[in-house]
Amino acid sequence: MNGMTKIYLYTRYERFWHWIQALLIVLLLVTGLEVHGAFTLLGFKRAAAWHETLGVTWLVLFAFFVFWLFTTGQWKQYIPTTRKLFEVIRYYAVGIFRGEPHPVRKRPDAKHNPLQRLTYLGLAALLLPVQMISGLLYWTYNQWPAWGLGFLSLEAVAVVHMACAFAILIFFVVHVYMTTTGHTLTAHVAAMFTGWEEVEEGEVEDWERARKGA
Repeated sequence: MNGMTKIYLYTRYERFWHWIQALLIVLLLVTGLEVHGAFTLLGFKRAAAWHETLGVTWLVLFAFFVFWLFTTGQWKQYIPTTRKLFEVIRYYAVGIFRGEPHPVRKRPDAKHNPLQRLTYLGLAALLLPVQMISGLLYWTYNQWPAWGLGFLSLEAVAVVHMACAFAILIFFVVHVYMTTTGHTLTAHVAAMFTGWEEVEEGEVEDWERARKGA
């Protein structure tokens, strides 16, 4: 069996965005659920105020993230592909419990496997924008008539916003579980703090050959 070595996968900005977004999502879920009466922690008015501030902060940071993606070329990491997609699905459904190796190895120029690409693309291009737009509409309800949006239903917007929140919660739970599927329980989490991912030495050699076109 090959020994382990480290490759630098995640930049400082990627790590900052990952953790700040995780924090914002948790706080938005907590304050949003309180606004909907699920529990009492901060009080309705304070929870609503915090929810609005956190939502605007998330929107601004998301805009910077999109700008960073397109100015650095990192958007290429999210181009969907079906190559080895079903192998990856089979791995997470069966192979991982049999100790089989992951069918797609991480590389600096391909950090996400095909399943992750589809998931993250759907999250960033569909789910998060719908969540943010519905949140903005909810927040600016009193301005709808002046903007010609009087035809909208506040109830429908609220349902869409809440449905997206639960979808994000499901993603968050699954994502946390997936962080435990590395060669150790904390390997993936550690990589998102340091930027360095531990891989088998053979994986680095394979990447070097692919990069050089060998």
